[in-house]
Amino acid sequence: MIVTPEARTQAQDLLDFIDASPSPWHVAATVVQRLENQGFEALREEEGWQLESGGRYFVVRGGSSVIAFVVGTQTPDWTGFRIIGAHTDSPGLRLKPRAPHAAEPMSCLGVEVYGGAILATFTDRDLSLAGRIVVRKKKGPQTRLVRFTRPLARLPNLAIHMNRNVNEEGLKLNKQTELPLLLGNLLEAFPPAEQFRSLLAHEAGVEDEAIINWEFHVYDTQKGAFWGVQDEFIANSQLDNLSSCHAGLSALLSVREPEATCLCALFDHEEVGSESAQGAGGSFLPDVLQRIACELDRDELGQAMARSFFISADMAHAYHPNFPSAYEPLHHIRVNGGPVIKTNANQRYASNAESEAYFITLCESAEVPWQQYAHRTDLGCGSTIGPILATRLGVRCVDVGSPMWAMHSARESAGAVDHSLMIRVLKRFFL
Repeated sequence: MIVTPEARTQAQDLLDFIDASPSPWHVAATVVQRLENQGFEALREEEGWQLESGGRYFVVRGGSSVIAFVVGTQTPDWTGFRIIGAHTDSPGLRLKPRAPHAAEPMSCLGVEVYGGAILATFTDRDLSLAGRIVVRKKKGPQTRLVRFTRPLARLPNLAIHMNRNVNEEGLKLNKQTELPLLLGNLLEAFPPAEQFRSLLAHEAGVEDEAIINWEFHVYDTQKGAFWGVQDEFIANSQLDNLSSCHAGLSALLSVREPEATCLCALFDHEEVGSESAQGAGGSFLPDVLQRIACELDRDELGQAMARSFFISADMAHAYHPNFPSAYEPLHHIRVNGGPVIKTNANQRYASNAESEAYFITLCESAEVPWQQYAHRTDLGCGSTIGPILATRLGVRCVDVGSPMWAMHSARESAGAVDHSLMIRVLKRFFL
């Protein structure tokens, strides 16, 4: 497998993107920074919008979801919308509101499991915290992003001498009693809650009493890397689904004066069902589309949606040769084999023959190989934002993704070449 200089550059940029974005709130901030660097203008939902043909805009909801778009030169009733969707969140651990507590002789942090994380992969790693705090200001509460770049906490494994069957039965962790993170030695004159608040205040550059509350995601501080004989693979946290976010954003940044209005919609909370104000199950995307098409009447808006197409981009399960029985025999997906079209008869994915054919023709015109994936019939199949938004919008949709291993692990792997191929076909979609 030859990794071209272009593919390596794009894969490295993806790793840098992930390393800068250890929480959904940081993902949104990284996306906004890249959009602003390319001349996109910020919009606010509580203000009026004055959009121009060819204009480049973005709007943020909830601090963790972003929709960016380039206004087409033709009205949407003639061209429809071209939409790429992905999600900014990843499974893992989140701090509880009153996380700091004493557990002799340690100060610990209580956590909740967010989404379907592989919990065992979070043990024995250099963990830290990234999220946001809300502080008191004269003009009202203000939100600030906070990230500890150094390893701050740890979840040590129990030694095999006390867990003799771990290799035969696998590591099983009680979510309530065995997941709290070790933070530091317990200090008699400094209760854990006060110690933690002081730690946050110092990192944010504010007084202890200024902090009202916080939200924090636990992340692995190890940076992304290439691996393999020819550096043909990449490893990092959050490849699911920041790889798709990066690919969609890269495609949108390349757009110049398209005929159809092109959008990249990145949503939080996919891993927990998308049912939130900023999730794909909320009104965010419908609200933005209606405001873009505000000059269209009801009939014209119906035409616009009928002519629209939505690509739901989320990662796909690559074939693992050590576990052949986990896969549908005729649907073995190869890493660095190209974008994957995902299908499911029970509508866990929104693809159908017509939408798949459309994506296949995009791949052919971009000279990109493509693959098809179906889950084993006797295993439960995951889902995406595809069926949710196809239902809400009534638009044609296809579910696609790049192949990867160890989905929902603290350290995931994918192909360096695949990311370049996905960017290429998504760029073709926006042409």
